[in-house]
This record gives sequence, structure tokens and C-alpha cells, in this order.
Amino acid sequence: MRTLVLYLSLLLIPMACKDAVSEDKMMMISDTDEEVAVAAATEDAVVETSLLPPPPKEDSGAQMAASVSVRTEDLQPKIIKTARLRFETADLEESFVSVKTAITKHKASVQNDLSGQNDALLFRNITIRIPSAAFDAFIAEISQGVNHFDRKEISAEDVTEEYIDVEARLTAKRILEKRYFELLGKATKVSEMLEIESSLSEVREEIEAKEGRLKFLQSQVAMSTVHLEMYTNKPSESGATASFSGKMGKALRGGFNNVATFFLGMLYVWPFILVSIAAFFLIRRRFRRKKAS
Repeated sequence: MRTLVLYLSLLLIPMACKDAVSEDKMMMISDTDEEVAVAAATEDAVVETSLLPPPPKEDSGAQMAASVSVRTEDLQPKIIKTARLRFETADLEESFVSVKTAITKHKASVQNDLSGQNDALLFRNITIRIPSAAFDAFIAEISQGVNHFDRKEISAEDVTEEYIDVEARLTAKRILEKRYFELLGKATKVSEMLEIESSLSEVREEIEAKEGRLKFLQSQVAMSTVHLEMYTNKPSESGATASFSGKMGKALRGGFNNVATFFLGMLYVWPFILVSIAAFFLIRRRFRRKKAS
């Protein structure tokens, strides 16, 4: 009987070990499956998070509104045209009349008009503001009859990028100003009101500065600038005889100016002159005494 029980015990022990090993394997498998599931879920969460749109930044609405307004506007190149012309003319008055006719024809305006003369020339310098659309036609018309330009410089400055930048910043500042007004209407404390009004004042100053710059650019783009210099020789300075007499007059005036300059210089050093004269007489007197003794 004891032998039978012993045999049965020996048979049951391996079976129990197999069951324990199988249970351990099942637990390990379940743990592994759980880890894999967690890892997969984590990867899915990361992927889903990466696909989400980025969080909105501060003032992103203002920037988007500004960019949209700039894109929707039909922008044309913003070019500032400037010309500088200098030439000699036989009849200064006749040339001015021709220029004035061209100014009236192309709806331009005279910004500055300076006329005068020097030793050899009569001149007239005019600054003209003209619509950019008529710039080329105006230059071609006033150039008719001119044989030679002492100076002819035409420049075109592209300010499109600056124009777009200023306009976008101005739009963003106006939206920010509107937000400050909304906050000011909702504020209940005096300290909050004062803080908002201070920020609102700064924004308003920036808006006015941007508006001024934008208006300046618009004015420069819409109206081009022409600097015109015309000159002619004086009639009295033409010819050999007149030239010789002119040179004599210049020589006389130059000599008189030199004499005047000399006497003015003497006035600046008069103390040294007095000291020198006094020293001269003292030395002379001493020599005379020595000779007398």
C-alpha cells in the first residue's frame, strides 16, 4: 500500500510542475502582450498628437488678418522715379517757357524755382513734381532741342517690399488697437483701465507713425521728382573783347579784395604790431645812448 502511494506521488509531481510552468508561461505571455499593447497605444497617441494643428500663438489672428488683407489686394510694383538734368541753353527765358508749357500739359507742379547768376553764368534751377505715368513723356519733351546734357541721371527705386511690410504692420496694429478698446470696455478696476490706456496710447503712436510713412511712400510713388538745371553764358562774357574786359574787371576786383583782406588781417594782429614798434624804439634809443657815452 505504501509503495502504491509513493508511485502515485511520483507521477503527480511532474504533472504539477508542468501546470506551474504553463501558468508561468501564460503569465509571461500575458505580460508581454500587455506591454506590446501599451507601446502600440503610446505610438498611436504620439502619431495622433503630431497630426494635430499647432496651438495658436499670441497675435496670430492679427498676423493672419494682415497677411490675408495684403494677399487679397491687387498689388502693383511701387517705384519711386527721380531725374536730375543739367544742360546749357542759348536762351534761358525761352527754355523756361518750353518747360512751363510741358508742366501744364502733363499736369505737373513746380515745387521749387531758383534763378540767379554768378560771374559767368545765368542759371535757373527748378524742382518739378509730376505724375509717375507722365514721367517718361515729360523727360522726352523737355529734352527736345538739347544738344548735350552736362548731367542726365534717371533713377527708379523699388519700394514694394517696404510698402507691403508697412501696410501689414499697420493692419496688425489697428486690430490690436481694437482689442484694447474691447478690453477697456470690459475693465472694472481703475488700475486695469490705466494700464490698458497706457498700452493703447503706445499702439496709437505706432499707428500714426506707420500711417505717416505709408502716406509718404504713396506720395513718392504717385508723383515723380525732376530736378532741372538750365544755364546760359552772360552776353557780356561772349567774344574776345568782352572776355578781355571781363578779365580786367575780375583782376581789379580781385586786387581790391586782396588789399581789403590784408588790412583786415592787420587788424587781427594789431597788438603784436604795437609791441614790435615799441621794442624797435626802445632798442634804437639804447643804441643811441651807448654811442653818446
